[in-house]
Amino acid sequence: MSSNSKSKRFAAYIELKGNNVNIIDRNFYALAGEIKNLSLSETYYRIRSAFERVPEVTRKSCADFFNKFGYWGRLDPSKGIYEQIELKAVALNEHIDDFVWSYEQLCDYRSKKTLFSVLNNWYKYDFRSTSETKEYLFDDYFDLDLVRCDRNEVIADLGAYTGDTVLSYIRNYGEDMYKHIYCYEITESVFETLKKNLSHYRDTDCRLKGVSDREGIMRVNISSGGASANTLGSGTGAEIPVTTLDADISEPLTLIKADIEGHEQKALLGAERHIAQDHPKLLISVYHNNEDLWKIPRMIRTISPDYNFYLRYKSSPIYPTEITLISV
Repeated sequence: MSSNSKSKRFAAYIELKGNNVNIIDRNFYALAGEIKNLSLSETYYRIRSAFERVPEVTRKSCADFFNKFGYWGRLDPSKGIYEQIELKAVALNEHIDDFVWSYEQLCDYRSKKTLFSVLNNWYKYDFRSTSETKEYLFDDYFDLDLVRCDRNEVIADLGAYTGDTVLSYIRNYGEDMYKHIYCYEITESVFETLKKNLSHYRDTDCRLKGVSDREGIMRVNISSGGASANTLGSGTGAEIPVTTLDADISEPLTLIKADIEGHEQKALLGAERHIAQDHPKLLISVYHNNEDLWKIPRMIRTISPDYNFYLRYKSSPIYPTEITLISV
C-alpha cells in the first residue's frame, strides 16, 4: 500500500474515531494511526531506536530472555542480530488493522488498555503502561469477575504442567466446583509430577498426550527455557501421541484452558465441535508469537460468533507475557 493511500485511510479513520473522549481509546487510536502511516523500514527504525534508549542492563536482559525461549526471534546486538525487532516491525506494520479489529472486539476498557500497553511496549519499549495493566488481583486465567464456574464444570487443561492451573482452580472455586478435569501434558518427567500432585483430587484424568488439529505422533522439542516451554514438533525428543479434543473427549466441555507454547491455534481447530456445540469458556494464551493477539480471536469468532472477549496479562512489565484471552 502506498504512503498516500495509508495517509488517506488514517485521515478517514481519525475522523471516524475522533469523537472519542476516553483517554484509552485516544491513546490506542493515536498509536495505531502513527504505525499505519509508517513504512516497514520506518517502523523497524523506531522500534530499534526505542530499544537503544533502554538502559544497557535492561537491553541485555531482554536479549537473554528472547534468545532463551526463541518464540519471537533472536536479539544479539553485539553480533548485529536484530531478528526480534525485525519481526515485531513486520507484525505491527502489516497487521495494525488486525490489531485494531481485535481492540474493538474487547468488552471492557481494562482489556483495551492491556492491548494498548502490549503494543506500546512492542513499539516504544514503554514499561509504564504495562506496569499499569499487569494483573495483581487474580491468579492466571481466573479473573473471578469474568470466569464464573459451578459444580458441573468439565474442564480440559491443555499444558497442565505440574497441575498448577488445576490447583489454582480448586483454590479459587473449591474442590466441589467441578465434575471432571482432563489434563494434557507432553513431557514425561513432568507428567509424573502432575499425577502425583493431583492424586488426592477426585475425577482428574491425566493424559500423556499432545493436543493439536489432527491425531498422530509428534516429537517433543526440548526448550532451553525449561520443561514448561517444551513444544510439539519434529525435534529429537521423545515421541508423543497427539490427539484433538473433539476426538479425545466425548462429553460436553464447559472450560478449555490452553497454554501450549504456540500450539494454541491448532488445538482450537481440533476443538471446533466442542466450541461450536458446547460454548465452553476459553482461557487461551496469546503471547507465544506476534499474531495470536488478533488471529486467535478471529478463529474463535469464526467457529462461534457468540463469544465476548477480554484480555489480561501477568508477567514482567519489561516484556509482557502470560497474556490470556478470556472468551466467555
